[in-house]
Amino acid sequence: MNLFFKILVCVLLCAGLGFASSYSTANEINGWFQTIEKPSWNPPSRIFSPVWTTLYILMGIAAGLTWHSHDERKNRALMLFVLQFLFNLAWSYIFFSEHQIGWALAEMIVMLFLIIATMVSFYKIKPLAGYLMIPYILWVTFAACLNGAICMLNS
Repeated sequence: MNLFFKILVCVLLCAGLGFASSYSTANEINGWFQTIEKPSWNPPSRIFSPVWTTLYILMGIAAGLTWHSHDERKNRALMLFVLQFLFNLAWSYIFFSEHQIGWALAEMIVMLFLIIATMVSFYKIKPLAGYLMIPYILWVTFAACLNGAICMLNS
């Protein structure tokens, strides 16, 4: 398979699974989430969809570049990617569907370490793939701070 096809598959998987995850929690975002206390610096809801779409595209490109490499470490790097992505999807369920704000924060901290491990693994194989993960780690770090503030405001 060529590079373009691998990137396309990865982007479609990331975006598709991300969209499915957000679709499954949409009722809670428009319901329960509107009723809880949030910090003044909580972004407007309309920001999240374009940001996550962009991040899923960048993540997919990074995964596709890694998948296309001939480096013997790529399988481990891609397994880390899948693991952190599963944590990404699980966070939405824990936070929005289960309303477990504290557990979601704990889960997100683990996810941050997995993203860092993935980013480093990608970088060692294909530096561009590691760099493409930087916006994701920055956004998830911001989201962890936001999750922490929401946890404190609603305890």
